[in-house]
Amino acid sequence: MFFYVDESGHTGLNLFDRTQPDLFYGMLSSKVNLDVLAEPYMRVLRQRLGVERLHANDLGIGPISSTAPTLLGLVDRYDIRFSLYRLVKADYAVIQFFDQVFDQGLNPAVGWTTYWTPLRYVMLLKVAHLFDDDLTQLAWAARTEKQGAKSESQLREVCTALLGRVGRLPDQRSRELIIDTLNWAIANTSEIEYNANRKDMQLAISPNLIGFQFVLFGVVSRLKSARTNLQCLCVDQQQQFNGAQSELADFYAKATGQVFPLGPGLPELDLRGMPTQGPTFKSSGSSAGLELVDLILWMFKRIKDCAHDPAISALMRRLMRRGQYDELSLRKIEERWEPFFKSLQERTFTAEEVERGQAMMAMQEERRISGMAKGVETIP
Repeated sequence: MFFYVDESGHTGLNLFDRTQPDLFYGMLSSKVNLDVLAEPYMRVLRQRLGVERLHANDLGIGPISSTAPTLLGLVDRYDIRFSLYRLVKADYAVIQFFDQVFDQGLNPAVGWTTYWTPLRYVMLLKVAHLFDDDLTQLAWAARTEKQGAKSESQLREVCTALLGRVGRLPDQRSRELIIDTLNWAIANTSEIEYNANRKDMQLAISPNLIGFQFVLFGVVSRLKSARTNLQCLCVDQQQQFNGAQSELADFYAKATGQVFPLGPGLPELDLRGMPTQGPTFKSSGSSAGLELVDLILWMFKRIKDCAHDPAISALMRRLMRRGQYDELSLRKIEERWEPFFKSLQERTFTAEEVERGQAMMAMQEERRISGMAKGVETIP
């Protein structure tokens, strides 16, 4: 299986460019080498449009519409599948804050069940409710600030602002847990390890690398469904991130075949089938497959505009029938976990199950309070 990967909406660590609020990864897959077999068709399109390479941002919707019938023919002829992955950058900044400040391994004020069970998503959405645009930007600034003292000062400012808003939450238990967590973080800021000041740390938390994880798991899913092996993972050449993408792929390759449980009720980190062959980086000027994915990703990124074009719509409908889509956003997290918690509310528990659950919660609460008391500093 051959894969071709491109991204759009890249702004590095600047998550708040109003013109690029989302990061997209697009991935084409086919059992044939599109760089070879699609090249003659792409050459004809280049000649027709009078360009050396087909780059969607340079063409616009009219010329792209004229390419759609040819692309549709290629999709059918070579059984091309398309996967789209989206990351909402502002939501990602809030998720980063939560994953660091509410990490039970770093902050003892966070109960074990709050972080290592699906309850983490309930807490995440409640904390996210307290953020506005300015506070989100400050939280991300603290995360990426190179000076440790300034980062810690900014983090305390964020936590203090959130404390002033906790009263907006309706349930007392959530307020209690969030207040304890934020107070401990304010009193023990250095223990939170919030400052990603090194270059390797900043690359690790960049949206580009998080999005590339979607790509790697998408490759595994496609290979399993097609019952075949990886021939080539061709990724658009980009000097800033290709090295980190290669390292991430190598990390997963070394762990291939392993399954890591994350906690009761949480999905496992399943690395079975993760390919051991790393990505190949090419310029779209030397890859017909990358030209194809660039055009198709542009269409899906502007789906509202393209929906009115008959030729493009026909192509997109064909790709959507058997395509894959995933997203990192607060909306998607809520959408994914709401049915799970609704099913719990509708379930009838036995007296024994209730008693067992209450005993476990009491034990965890005792450990939480004990851990808070052993903080680096005394919390007022």
